[in-house]
Amino acid sequence: MPKPAFVLVHGSWHGAWCWARVLPLLRQAGHVAHAVTLTGVGERAHLLSPAVGIDTHIQDVIGLIDAEELNDVILVGHSYAGNLITCVADRLQQRSPGLLNQLVYLDAGIPDPGDSWSTPHTPETVQKRIEESKASGGLSFPPPDASVFGLSGADRDWVNRRQTPQPFRLYQQPLHFDAARVAALPRTFIDCNKPPLATIDAARKRVRSEPGWRVLEMATGHDPMVSAPQDLVDLLLQLPPNCS
Repeated sequence: MPKPAFVLVHGSWHGAWCWARVLPLLRQAGHVAHAVTLTGVGERAHLLSPAVGIDTHIQDVIGLIDAEELNDVILVGHSYAGNLITCVADRLQQRSPGLLNQLVYLDAGIPDPGDSWSTPHTPETVQKRIEESKASGGLSFPPPDASVFGLSGADRDWVNRRQTPQPFRLYQQPLHFDAARVAALPRTFIDCNKPPLATIDAARKRVRSEPGWRVLEMATGHDPMVSAPQDLVDLLLQLPPNCS
């Protein structure tokens, strides 16, 4: 029986490049695995424009799944992409029931309908990002130093060289989806908590208080695909199959 396919979706300021240490390991284990670069960042930074919003990124992910003719997909969303894979799952559950195997929120945000990416953030974080966006006329906001992701040395330098500004429109754009459709899928949250990133705190608490979540922990920082790729892959390969 064919193994599920993995689709890996990066978080803010990153691109498909951040999965470079993970993709070969998944493929060596016999899985089809792809990483998408979202419009406006990474090698697609030249496409940054005021029009880039959540619908753009939804289509980026669905477009990859369609172009590669993938089925039985384990959809992994890192950080900001927790919001994104929630919306993607809602669209695909309507259009192609059974295409998604399960969702993995990798140290990621978890929205309610009507939330924006900024909703769980402190007023101080929201104001800081609004202020940071003014230098680009509201188009984007710059990446932080990768040390905030628990990275140091060569790993920190590698991420710092590659990060690109994040489209700002996404930050306060409301998300529209049917929560029940998304909750019908198996959902796993991977908590990367050494050190924990403060903007993920609300999600960490939520998954431990709501039914329907499987919670796994990694003793590493916010970018485990960089800091602990083998450990991350080991967890992904141990996910229970969705036999529904």
